[in-house]
Amino acid sequence: MSRAIVELSHPVSDGMLTYPGLPAPRVTTAVARDRSPLIDMAYDIARVDMVGHTGTYIDAPYHFHAEGADIAELPLERLFNVPIVLIRARGLRAVGPDLLGDPALLWGKAVLVHTGWSSEWGSAAYREPGHPFLIGEVADALVAANVALVGIDSLDVDDTSLPTRPCHHTLLGAGIPIIEQMTNLDALPGTGARLVALPAPVRGMGSFPLRVVAWW
Repeated sequence: MSRAIVELSHPVSDGMLTYPGLPAPRVTTAVARDRSPLIDMAYDIARVDMVGHTGTYIDAPYHFHAEGADIAELPLERLFNVPIVLIRARGLRAVGPDLLGDPALLWGKAVLVHTGWSSEWGSAAYREPGHPFLIGEVADALVAANVALVGIDSLDVDDTSLPTRPCHHTLLGAGIPIIEQMTNLDALPGTGARLVALPAPVRGMGSFPLRVVAWW
């Protein structure tokens, strides 16, 4: 049995704001308990209206590349039971490739970058420019290392104060999914944990919220 199981995703709640410029999710009731048609058995059916960039979410190649895989087409081997390598970058704003270490140790791994920015979750500061990000050379190194996916506990893997998104373009162009706005990465060991990150298999979408869990 696993010695530890850690939640790495933020819960989604009605009206929460995360990504700048995008609408908040709306969680409403489609069928209320007091209107249940069953006898002596009340039930609730909720409705959620939200964009793909809500809470902790995954970007598929289709997000930046029209010919790339959408959420439903992401290979399960990149999402399920993937060994984790944790990159500790707390206190840094621009994360460079020098923190990645030996590329051979990243092959086929879920590379998660712990910046500590999730401590700002829910605040106005979380959504403003100034969040930690990966410089473009990091994406080049991760592609060369053939990683399974890349995750970060910050607003975005790219610097959102600029009009370019080099990490998105490079990683998604190589078929490597990106998970953004993670949490609790400080609870993980550097190696030895494994990841499951499964979104609903929605066709025609390039990003979608998901629940991410690590265990070891």
